[in-house]
Amino acid sequence: MILDAGSLEPVGAVDVLVRGVQGLDLPGTLKTELHASVVELNTGICDDVAEAMAALRELRLAADKVARANGLVVAAAGAHPTALLESLPVVQEERYLEMIRLVGYAARRQGVNGLHVHVGVESGERCYERLEAVLPWLPVVLALSANSPFVGGVDTGMQSVRAGVLTELPRSGAPPAFGSYAGWEAWVERLVGLGVMRDYTRIWWDVRPHPLLGTLEIRVADQPTSLARTELLVRVLRDLVEQAPPAETSRGDYAQNRWAAARFGLDAELIAPGGVGLVSARELARQLLGAEPPEPEAAAQRAAAPSIAADLVARTLAFD
Repeated sequence: MILDAGSLEPVGAVDVLVRGVQGLDLPGTLKTELHASVVELNTGICDDVAEAMAALRELRLAADKVARANGLVVAAAGAHPTALLESLPVVQEERYLEMIRLVGYAARRQGVNGLHVHVGVESGERCYERLEAVLPWLPVVLALSANSPFVGGVDTGMQSVRAGVLTELPRSGAPPAFGSYAGWEAWVERLVGLGVMRDYTRIWWDVRPHPLLGTLEIRVADQPTSLARTELLVRVLRDLVEQAPPAETSRGDYAQNRWAAARFGLDAELIAPGGVGLVSARELARQLLGAEPPEPEAAAQRAAAPSIAADLVARTLAFD
């Protein structure tokens, strides 16, 4: 998030940051997103988690340096705690204006921020099989990442407001069960042919194939404030793609678990993998991490009220 250094309110200045890093030798890029008060940091292709974290640290430092030189600061969270989402300025590029025209008011509310992790896979079929394998664990990842309890200055009682805002978009939540990569591909081609969407990047599921990049893209997590939390989530997701046992997940169970994780975080009771019984998100997180999970960053936000925005800025820049 790009904020005024004095008021800590969002500022539509993504062009300032994008221009400000031009010509720098960075391990990635700064890009526009739908809202002009947000800058997207993209690392390049990384061989391991440590390389990805080093790249992200350098990108955050570069964004911070340009921001401060222009009376701005950067902060990271799933949502700004006091701003009205629909009030945030939109980037005046045709692809974003087209989204506003098509989706309407719900698109203007998408001033929320997520962590998108791309994991390379060797084939389309492997990508689809891995999508199904990681799907039952994604509500646990959401619970670990949840850090957007406030919106418009209101404590909503949710751990992740962002998760609910995303469901206002078409083609959100869990992907339907297509049975195979070929089934997914045929569905995409049919909807593109019908004019429903321009291409598969107009799909906003929590996880999706990204054939142009050769990756499985996992999009469920709130944007972490700290790099330590980012590293934890990236490592968990990389390991899930590599190691999660094959699975077929009831989309009804997934929808319930996703809502519970967004509402209660690690205190959520989730339908267990396999659909029999309930298990706490905290216990499933222990299984993923092999250790006691850290408390979600939403708890730190609530503890920092009423100076939440200042706390977010401070913790975003605590890169070590």
